[in-house]
Amino acid sequence: MTETSSTSAMSKPDRGRGGDRRPERRRSPLGRISLFYRQVIAELRKVVWPTRNELVTYTTVVIVFVAIMVGIVATLDYGFSKLVMWVFG
Repeated sequence: MTETSSTSAMSKPDRGRGGDRRPERRRSPLGRISLFYRQVIAELRKVVWPTRNELVTYTTVVIVFVAIMVGIVATLDYGFSKLVMWVFG
């Protein structure tokens, strides 16, 4: 079999750091904290914040869901407690 262009184009997986990255230099603790806060601010700018209407809708859905779950758990708890009292007297 002869080697085709598709097999010769396959490269080894990249192991370790890429060659295009700059070597990291040691930063002072204050510099690391500053970099962290700058990165946090940059990430917060990417966030798509909900509108007030969406926020009210999501909050209502969560509160209704939690109320339903509380009702289910309370009913099961009451039922199991009555069952235990009936069995063990």
